[in-house]
Amino acid sequence: MSTRRIVLATQNAHKVAELRAILADVASELDLEVVGASDWADAPDVVEDEVSFEGNARLKAQALAAHTGLPAVADDSGLAVEVLGGAPGIFSARWAGRHGDDRANLDLLLAQLADVKDEHRAAAFVCAAVLALPDGTFRSTEGHLSGSLAREPKGTNGFGYDPVLVVEGDGRHAAELSAEEKNAISHRGKAFRALVPHLRELLG
Repeated sequence: MSTRRIVLATQNAHKVAELRAILADVASELDLEVVGASDWADAPDVVEDEVSFEGNARLKAQALAAHTGLPAVADDSGLAVEVLGGAPGIFSARWAGRHGDDRANLDLLLAQLADVKDEHRAAAFVCAAVLALPDGTFRSTEGHLSGSLAREPKGTNGFGYDPVLVVEGDGRHAAELSAEEKNAISHRGKAFRALVPHLRELLG
């Protein structure tokens, strides 16, 4: 029997490699080849217009599953700040107005929280992951990396808001962790590891 494929809804080669590593054991167990959306030149560019991480991840996974005829996995993630009622949330990547401007997003967030006392600066990275089948069946999971927001960025690893999240129970900023350390505790890692039982259920 030939190896079956499961496709990840990302064009980012680093993210594909990271998720392949997380899913390696179950992929071997179920004889699955984990491939990225970049294998399809005409992969759909999905408008993420849902109002939750889970909703946007589901849109991407279901669109890719329908397009490729293969099981698909997608995620959506961001930073949730307690005193801001969970914002930036799904708007994390474009909080300052332009998508992907990490420094502007970070500077605006710190300015908004300038007068907030240290004890009220709780925040968490949140990731929703979704497994979707071509027939519309899907399963979703969620992972969190909790901490608090520092007043100044620190560290050179990672991206986005990593330089200002002080990891709960560690004391370092997320951007001070090595890739291996972060992957072991990250919101994305937790969400995708939680998908493993659903992969066994639907693809086993």
